[in-house]
Amino acid sequence: MGFEIWTLELDIGICWILNLVYYITHLALFLKKQYNLQIMKNFLSFIWEVTKIVIIALVIVVPIRYFIFQPFIVKGQSMEPNFQEGNYLIIDEVSYRFQDPQRGEVVVFKYPYNPSQRYIKRIIGLPGEVLEIRNEKVMIFDQNGQEMTLQENTYLPQGDITLGNLRLTLKENEYFVLGDNRLSSSDSRSWGVLPRDKIIGRVLLRLWPPAEASEINPPVY
Repeated sequence: MGFEIWTLELDIGICWILNLVYYITHLALFLKKQYNLQIMKNFLSFIWEVTKIVIIALVIVVPIRYFIFQPFIVKGQSMEPNFQEGNYLIIDEVSYRFQDPQRGEVVVFKYPYNPSQRYIKRIIGLPGEVLEIRNEKVMIFDQNGQEMTLQENTYLPQGDITLGNLRLTLKENEYFVLGDNRLSSSDSRSWGVLPRDKIIGRVLLRLWPPAEASEINPPVY
């Protein structure tokens, strides 16, 4: 409920490193006035080595952070029992540039009505499909009119039901997403379809807690 996931602000760490370099440089200027030239040369050499390491780290980390992978920490209960509050996840931002999102994949996206919020849900309906919720089940009709009752027992707790009574046609680049905790999730049943351009990426890895560290793979229907 509410915003379900928030970004781990690595930017703060980057700013902290840059501030550290700034203060060390000022310390060096102060020491220059107090000690002999040789000590100063040794100290400046050390500072330069540290600065090179910081620059190299930034060159490597910043592109990865903003264009390839993002870390997220789950907040909320909408994806229980599969994702718990505090889970540390790695989001793959690259795959959807080359392939379409698939049914069953867990994605992180910008909430369409407030892009500053991040949600985590599972993709259930794909573009071009007709999706219907009836009798506490999800029904999918493909573009040929073939009906399929979605079998979700691999990720929904036994006895879980999908509340709702709706039928809709998904247009191009529209997805229908649901939380795994169907009784406590703000998802496409309440706020509508998810546009593709709001998807940040798919959940690739869970790194925390260590006992649950694993690759996240979509189910086979």
